[in-house]
Amino acid sequence: MASNSAASANQVPNWIALILAVWLFIAPWILPAVAAGAWAWNAWIVAVIVGALAVGAMARMAEWEEWANLVLGAWLFVSPWALAYAAEQSAAWNAYIVGLLLIAVAVWGIVAARQDEGAGTAG
Repeated sequence: MASNSAASANQVPNWIALILAVWLFIAPWILPAVAAGAWAWNAWIVAVIVGALAVGAMARMAEWEEWANLVLGAWLFVSPWALAYAAEQSAAWNAYIVGLLLIAVAVWGIVAARQDEGAGTAG
């Protein structure tokens, strides 16, 4: 069985995802954008889903939650083009950066979940 320190280390990606979700949720009120239209709703919806997945993963780590965050990060990255707000530079760059960070954290979480699963079956 995995040690407590290994289990808490595996929670770091979930905490980072939660922090990214909080930032994403408040970003439409902070970033200097001309209009809080589709990009703001996209940020709020993705933030709520990422936050819920992070909290759920903290309670019980599951690899599918990390895969969902990976997909949400990819969506966030392409959303400026898909939702036609690429001209809103602050909103678009926020989506690119948070999307890439979310993808990286999700990959980290997938690796951690697999290591946790492997440690649980090895003992």
